[in-house]
Amino acid sequence: MKLLSAKFDPEAKSIVIQAAVDFEQFERFAEPLAAALDCEIRERQWGADRHQWLLNFEGSPVWLHYEFYGDICWLSVDSAKDVDVLHFLSGLLKSYIHTTEEDLHG
Repeated sequence: MKLLSAKFDPEAKSIVIQAAVDFEQFERFAEPLAAALDCEIRERQWGADRHQWLLNFEGSPVWLHYEFYGDICWLSVDSAKDVDVLHFLSGLLKSYIHTTEEDLHG
């Protein structure tokens, strides 16, 4: 799994992830991401242009979203008490960040 960036935004209670994601094969991106974050996959929801998975990290619910038309992927939490969990997860993502598109596909 290779990411271009992962930007933690505590006020939005989210981490915006830039990566090469294939909407039709989202699980090929999402399952390794969940494993890298040591998260359990609890639910998988999808529609015409969106995936939304509920993950569990040590008892905290974390949402993984991907919208096809905006080509945007992000992790989020519903509760302000779980923002620290996102901060920790953003640190785990750092080792998967590559700086160029060539690195991402190569």
